[in-house]
Amino acid sequence: MTYFYLIKCYAMKIFIWTAIIICTFACKKKNEGEKQSVINDRPYEIDERVGYFLQYDTALSRIVDVKAKAKVLAKGFSWSEGCLWVEGQNMLLFSDVPHNRIHKWTETNGTEIFLSPSGYTGEMPSESKEPGSNGLALHPDGKLLICQHGNRAVAKMKMEVNTGSPLFEYIATDYNGKKFNSPNDLYCTQDGEIYFTDPPYGLPSQDDQDPKKELSWNGVYKINKKGEVILLCDSITRPNGIAMFPGEKRLLVACSDPKKPNWYVWDVEGDSLANGKIFYSLEGYDKNLAGLPDGCKIDSGGNVYATGPGGIYFFNHEGKKLGLFKLRDPASNCALSDDEKMLFITNDMYVLRLSLK
Repeated sequence: MTYFYLIKCYAMKIFIWTAIIICTFACKKKNEGEKQSVINDRPYEIDERVGYFLQYDTALSRIVDVKAKAKVLAKGFSWSEGCLWVEGQNMLLFSDVPHNRIHKWTETNGTEIFLSPSGYTGEMPSESKEPGSNGLALHPDGKLLICQHGNRAVAKMKMEVNTGSPLFEYIATDYNGKKFNSPNDLYCTQDGEIYFTDPPYGLPSQDDQDPKKELSWNGVYKINKKGEVILLCDSITRPNGIAMFPGEKRLLVACSDPKKPNWYVWDVEGDSLANGKIFYSLEGYDKNLAGLPDGCKIDSGGNVYATGPGGIYFFNHEGKKLGLFKLRDPASNCALSDDEKMLFITNDMYVLRLSLK
């Protein structure tokens, strides 16, 4: 009896300890799952406030409340890009590049599809991973200008900006008979001249060895009022975001090459650029930070808002870093409201709004 009793007790102990281990493991997994859900989802639910500031200069406080967080306006996109605030319609336009669409957001109706297709209009399926529209801008005539990856063109909508219809006038499709790579971002001056960048991100392999790449460089271009396409720069490895300082005499271009994570600036002299230099360099940046130098905007005071590794960088007109608005996911572009009180941010699958002073 004693022998069998001991065996029974031993078996009971094994059973109890096994149950404890299983319950502990299950509870641990459940807690880990709950923790993971909070990390991944809760900070990005609509109406949540996200991001935080790293302040490097007191001048940042004149632009924004350094305790501010951004509000999530919309989410669920593959790669949001090219945001543009349209004051007359009280709406924000932005591209979802892989899905070949432009969305619009309004305070009243939230997010709606504005234009589809937006960047590729061919009959055959596109071979590109990112065939849609990218950078957006308004022409002085009120029509929407679009950088089209899939069509490899800079286009203008024929319809008014309050009507989303895929009818385009092609402003530029090639340089000296060779197709552009994939126009990425653009800036339109007050008198209608268009500056744009042309990296290879809309090509099937997204690199310089792509068989469909016809130009041996990735360029920065200007379309003058006569409609002539002028090559301004062919030495930036990955030209991306583009903007002009007040007075439109200085041009800023971001380079999204992780080996050369720089912003460059030039003086504009007619149909050419002069006195080029690095505006700011992130050489040696922390590779754990999400994103690269991409879209950028400049306010009436010459302050620069530039997407880059870790979020949105704030610079003054001389290239002094004032602050970084930290974000978990890569930021691709940003846009200012006309009164410069709001900064809109395309942040991977999200669209954000940050209040400024």
